[in-house]
Amino acid sequence: MIDSLVVFLVSLLIGALGIHVGAIVIADVSNYTYAVFTALIGAIVWGLVGFLFGWLPFLGPAIVLLAYLAIVKWRYPGGWIDAAGITLVAWIAVLLVLYVLAAVDATTFDAVGVPGT
Repeated sequence: MIDSLVVFLVSLLIGALGIHVGAIVIADVSNYTYAVFTALIGAIVWGLVGFLFGWLPFLGPAIVLLAYLAIVKWRYPGGWIDAAGITLVAWIAVLLVLYVLAAVDATTFDAVGVPGT
């Protein structure tokens, strides 16, 4: 139980780091605590919407991604394009961090709060 909680928290912090980097690059917003809460809300929404609609062929994954982008759009200034940019930069940043951590056997290749990682 404790191990799972630690893995969740570390994954959440890595996901938040990606969102933080994306927010700095795209929206010129620098607040890591805000990114942590965005990652947490995004992970919850991703899970709930995925549970409800993710099973739909083709449309389900699009609805899930749209819900995640809506959270990023709601939490950061800008429109849908900015939300997509923040998410893309976050995804790339998280992949780079996870690659380095996995290369030194410090973690597995996944994070909470950023889709697809």
